[in-house]
Amino acid sequence: MCWYSFGNRPVRHEQQPEEGVAILQQDLINQFAVRFQDVECALRRIRTCVRKTPVLDVVGYPDISVRGLWLKCENLQHGFAFKARGACNAVMSLSDAEAQRGVVTHSSGNHAAALARAAIQRGIPAYIVMPTNSARVKLEAVRRLGIEPLLCEPTSAAREQMASEVQRTTGAILIHPFNHPDVIAGQGTAALEILEQVPDLDTLIVPVGGGGLLSGTLIAVKTLRPDVQVIGAEPEWADDAFRSLQSGKIEPALRTDSVADGLRTPLGSLTFPIIRSLVDRILCASEEQILRATGELARHCRLITEPSGVVPLAVLQQHPEVFADRRVVVLISGGNLDDPGLITGSLSSGLQAD
Repeated sequence: MCWYSFGNRPVRHEQQPEEGVAILQQDLINQFAVRFQDVECALRRIRTCVRKTPVLDVVGYPDISVRGLWLKCENLQHGFAFKARGACNAVMSLSDAEAQRGVVTHSSGNHAAALARAAIQRGIPAYIVMPTNSARVKLEAVRRLGIEPLLCEPTSAAREQMASEVQRTTGAILIHPFNHPDVIAGQGTAALEILEQVPDLDTLIVPVGGGGLLSGTLIAVKTLRPDVQVIGAEPEWADDAFRSLQSGKIEPALRTDSVADGLRTPLGSLTFPIIRSLVDRILCASEEQILRATGELARHCRLITEPSGVVPLAVLQQHPEVFADRRVVVLISGGNLDDPGLITGSLSSGLQAD
């Protein structure tokens, strides 16, 4: 059993739930593939492998009227994305016998480089399957680590088929980008840090694609602070999580052209039950708002983010009535920007205004 402590710094509970409600919710959480103890263990396991990323307080951000605003900057994580957490936890959880077989994954995004880095840290082989339409910056991130991606057609079936073939021929262990208990638990460690860094928050906005980050966040937050509102954020053009909550089953992505390429993936069999049971709501942002937020964050905070990473901020701006008079933490999930043109205009106009 692993234990995590917030040290001597107390976490303030402004709205304590009734005891019976809290017990029922904890019983519910214990039924999932990932428990709170798994997130605690993950934090201890990966502490030397990942960064405790900063939380920045923001004042005077345009078109936002909240009581307080903080940015959890996972774009400053190793590999410039939160994915380092789940990948490291999964790789470091392997037994020695399993690790000797190496690891394989299929990913078009930041999980690819994150798993490659974790495998290098453990000294084991990594096989990375990526679709041909992956962002150039994400392909190059894997190559810089000395691993040549195995390219496949840009369909889920092609990715899974090639990964299965690699498994068959090499014996490598599959580490799924989000539908894996150790990955989910690792992603939840960012939420533990947030609760320590901003103990009096009342709202947390998290991006949702396959749901690994949101699921891990929900397990952590709803165990320690069930009063905190957790909101999933996704693009209107990739609103499968929003539709899944409405229908009660996992809905497929209807289009694959959102600028937020990291959030085009449908939910998984492990992530959907957690999100369906624990998330407060899911809100969507337009493509226009996502692009605007990407540029504005660079201009006003000098932070580089990829469109997928800034969707929570776009949701905050697009739905101001939901967040009025609240203390909000926005999780910025990644900074691997493939097209600098998305921010150069905002930066230039900002310099001219200055």
